[in-house]
Amino acid sequence: MPNLANIEHNPPTFDNGIGLYLHVPFCQTKCPYCDFNTYSGIEDQIPGYVRALEAEMRGWGSLLNRPPVRTIFLGGGTPSYLPAEYIRDILAVIKESFKLERPAEITMECNPGDVTPENAAMWLAAGINRISMGVQSFDDGLLALLGRRHTALEAKQAFNALREAGFQNQSIDLIYGLPYQSVEQWSDTLKQTAELEPDHISLYGLQIEQGTPLAVDVEAGKYPVPDDDLAADMYEEAQRKLAVSGFEQYEISNWAKEGFESRHNLIYWMNEPYLGVGPGAHSWLVGQRFANLKSPRRYATVVGSNYELVGADPVATMHAPAGPVEQVDITTPAVDITETMMMGMRLNKGVSYKRFVKRFGVGLDIVFPKEISRLLDLELIEVTDDAVRLSERGRLLGNEVFAEFIGEE
Repeated sequence: MPNLANIEHNPPTFDNGIGLYLHVPFCQTKCPYCDFNTYSGIEDQIPGYVRALEAEMRGWGSLLNRPPVRTIFLGGGTPSYLPAEYIRDILAVIKESFKLERPAEITMECNPGDVTPENAAMWLAAGINRISMGVQSFDDGLLALLGRRHTALEAKQAFNALREAGFQNQSIDLIYGLPYQSVEQWSDTLKQTAELEPDHISLYGLQIEQGTPLAVDVEAGKYPVPDDDLAADMYEEAQRKLAVSGFEQYEISNWAKEGFESRHNLIYWMNEPYLGVGPGAHSWLVGQRFANLKSPRRYATVVGSNYELVGADPVATMHAPAGPVEQVDITTPAVDITETMMMGMRLNKGVSYKRFVKRFGVGLDIVFPKEISRLLDLELIEVTDDAVRLSERGRLLGNEVFAEFIGEE
């Protein structure tokens, strides 16, 4: 491997547009497996959070001279838990502060329990055109184990209600590898999911995150430690069943009908620029990676209404105490190459030779000759005329592949 510090570094600009992520940290109840920056029981902070979020977006819009936005993603937390009027107001500020490309993909994560005809109509009128619904399972026993506040029937009713309201781009999230979950239960959940005819499906293997209630229960012996071999069987079952149902896998954890790939998440996987706003949100912009402070209350206090800002370095200008940015990481060529490989290899198409050379000024085979050779010998990757990509076996052992591309620097 050559000295990565000497490699040309051309971090992407936002001339061709960015992805905009809005973090909504509120939940009615917090699931026992979740370690995201989310909170329940702090609904009194919602108005101040919304005012601060709007102020932050105005600040970035001013500092970046209203950059073009290709995609918007409201994640969390539970964005659908916000009153629909706030969703409308937030999207109005986005249109005021940024140049919204048309047609922009505008996604909102949604809990089935928040879907009503009135909410669905307001979300659609506000500009939301893609829903990502956290169903997780169509087995009521497993939903109870996960602490979800909906039943399988209610999830189906919510999905159908959104279709009837006019949403033509809907994704369903599922989790596999759950305690006591059998392959047969998982297969039935996949069957019921396919019968709803969603446009996109995301499948996530359960991860036991330290500090979560589920981790405490597993450590105490209340639930068994996840079985990696069983989870692999479930993953392969999903690959078979979803292919038969007309879904194409385009990323390790994501399947879509033709033309319905998540354009926002593709920005992440292609390591292109995005701006995150809200408490704890992360960004990759102007050649820097940075993150906002996590506390919703502190975020609302710090941001206030400081959006008439001027500065040659937007990130420095938005750094606390004037703004919400709390952490800035130095992005060296070595870091950028590593992240480009780790994210890009998640895609079924893999990492393009042409894109790699354009970004770093050197060939992928020049930077990683030994790594590519070793992974080929292990049958974990495939090399085509256009790209390096994971093999079928490599998708089951993705972390082992990614580790090969982490530079010593």
